[in-house]
Order: sequence, then C-alpha cells, then structure tokens
Amino acid sequence: MRDLVADVHLSGFAGRSLKFALILALALVGARVGGRLAGRSIRTLGARSPLRATSPRAQQRAATLAGVVTSLVRIIVWSMAVLLLLDQLGINLGPFLAGASIIGVALGFGTQSLVKDFVSGFFILVEDQYGVGDVITIAEVTGTVEEINLRITRLRSTDGTVWFVPNGEIRKVGNSAREFARAIVDVIVPNKADLAAATAAIAEEAAALAADPAWADAVLEAPDVLGVESIGADNVTVRVSTKTTPAFRTPLAREMRARISSRLQRDGLVTTEPPPTASG
Repeated sequence: MRDLVADVHLSGFAGRSLKFALILALALVGARVGGRLAGRSIRTLGARSPLRATSPRAQQRAATLAGVVTSLVRIIVWSMAVLLLLDQLGINLGPFLAGASIIGVALGFGTQSLVKDFVSGFFILVEDQYGVGDVITIAEVTGTVEEINLRITRLRSTDGTVWFVPNGEIRKVGNSAREFARAIVDVIVPNKADLAAATAAIAEEAAALAADPAWADAVLEAPDVLGVESIGADNVTVRVSTKTTPAFRTPLAREMRARISSRLQRDGLVTTEPPPTASG
C-alpha cells in the first residue's frame, strides 16, 4: 500500500514537471515568435509610404517602435506563463484575478487620458508626422519640436516659451519642415515709385541670389515673383516665393530681404528718410 502511494505521488510530480516544462517551452517560443512578428509588422507599417521608407529618421523610429512592441508582447506572454505556472502549483488565482480586475477597472477610469496620449503618440511616431527639429503648428502654437515621446510633445515657440502638449489632445498638426519649404518675402514699394521698375529690380536680385554659389544648397527652384499681394494707402506689397530646404527657409528669406532692400535704395525706388528731430 505504501509503495502504491509513493508511485502515485511520483506520477503526479512527473506530470507537473512535464506541464511546467511544456508551459516554459511554449512561453519561450511564443515570446520569441510573437515578438518578431510584432516587430516585423511595425517595420512594414513604417515602410508603407515611399517617402517615409527613404527617410532615415522614419527608419530609426520604426526600429525603436518595433523594439517597444516586441518587449510588450514578450511581457504579455511571460505574464500569462507565470499565471499558468502558479495554477499548476495549486495556488487559487480566483481572488487574485478578482482583485486585479477591480484595480484594473479603477486604474482604467483614472488613466483614460494617459492611454489616449500613448496611443496617439504611438501613431505619431509610426507615421512620422513630425520629429525633433521640425517647425510645426499645434493648436495655434507654432514652434520647434524639442522632444517627442509616447505621452507628450515639447515645443519651443519663437519667443522662447516651452509648450508641453499631450499627444492625445493633438487633432491636427501643420509641419513646415517636411521635404521642402517656401521662403516668402513681401517687399513694400511706395505708391509713388515706378512699380514696373521695382518689380524688375526685385526679380533681378532674387535671381542673383539663386545663382549665388553660397546659396546653391538652399535654393531648390528659381524664385518666383508672384506680383502685387496687397495695396495700401501709401504703398504696394510685392510678394516673392522661393522653394527651399526647410533648414534654410528663414536665412534665405532674410538674405533676400536685405539684398532687395539695398537694390531698391540704390535705384532710388525706395528712400530712407531720417527721423524727425525734436525742436525746442
């Protein structure tokens, strides 16, 4: 009788050991295969657009997100494996799961906005909507992106103010640093000046700037003098548009303003009057 009981215990121990080994083996294979499939899916999603596929920044982000998703899949698989192993040890998981469910529901209500931020941030990174260094407009705030993660986007506006925008609150975003930009220069010409001569001078200076070897990397297309943009009581505004790289948009616009202003003054089309002196 004693030998029979020993055989039964040995058989039960062997069965549990086999189940332990099977659970561990399945968890190991599932974590590895599932992680690879998830990572491959993220990379495929990031490379779906030809523009994003050729962007080094997009490839780097896809690799980063693939690593995050792979780790998340492995955590889920191993968490389920641990629960199964505890069940094989005879531990009652009912109270534990019930308590975890209650805590999960409470946390779910309290962290809805946080989850929303993470999901939105995930798709912002996957779709490469913008990156660090880009000049973007979010909720009527324009600034340079200094940091972006799954939860927030940090912007620094032109006046130096730092804005922290939760990704879940971003409904639309304008990115002025994607592929190319346009340097817009508005030239104010007095009504008394010869508008045709002023327009010709503006076009010549814009073309000379585009032909300057120092600005060869900045100008993507020849400047286009669009013509009269607006008419005021005392002056006329002539607009010039130049296709340029995003990094050179502001410097190119400043250089063009300076050259055109000097040219118009040299030609006598614009005069700079000294400020009135106080009498007394």
